Amino acid sequence: MALDIKICGLKTDEALAAALAGGASHVGFIFFQKSPRNINPLEAGRLREIARGRAKAVAVTVDADDQTLDHIVASMTPDMLQLHGHETVERVAEVKARYGLPVMKAFAVREAADIDAIAPYIGVADRFLFDAKPPLGSELPGGNGVSFDWRLLTGLESQVDYMLSGGLNAANIGEALRLTNPPGIDISSGVESAPGVKDVALIDGFFRAVRAATDNRAA
Repeated sequence: MALDIKICGLKTDEALAAALAGGASHVGFIFFQKSPRNINPLEAGRLREIARGRAKAVAVTVDADDQTLDHIVASMTPDMLQLHGHETVERVAEVKARYGLPVMKAFAVREAADIDAIAPYIGVADRFLFDAKPPLGSELPGGNGVSFDWRLLTGLESQVDYMLSGGLNAANIGEALRLTNPPGIDISSGVESAPGVKDVALIDGFFRAVRAATDNRAA
């Protein structure tokens, strides 16, 4: 099975082009005012059209209400919604039913119990995203550039579809893939020169590191 790769927090044509050139399967657009990666839904819709047919567009929200989601979905017609807040099982089901779109539910991880928390969501969320718990004082649920103990994922049942996120970069992706063998990976701050500023060279370097790591696994 091919590894899914999501470049998240995209805001510019140049960064999107680099993600697509590298072979991203998913491109993420963040709708969260406190994030340096926050983007206007209409601008996200323009970028989404460039990616259409080449990569799946993911709308990332944090405890968004129906009105906010309505505007995002109408403006950019995403392929998937990522819920990165404290959404309940019931809320995930409501969002899926309202928009008829697959939903990826994010979970912040520090210990094994955080992985166990996905149990009620299995069969409701279409995919999971495991990110590190944010540092003390951070207002951002993701994109903080910190990782967690990837070995916590080794006990996951094979039918659990997920993306690994949190602190990934070109230097550590080989180790992350070796320890977890995830179906997908998600990166944001690891390909930035400053918070919210994607770096084309870092994006290219990340894809090269992923290819080297996957070639080593196949050898």
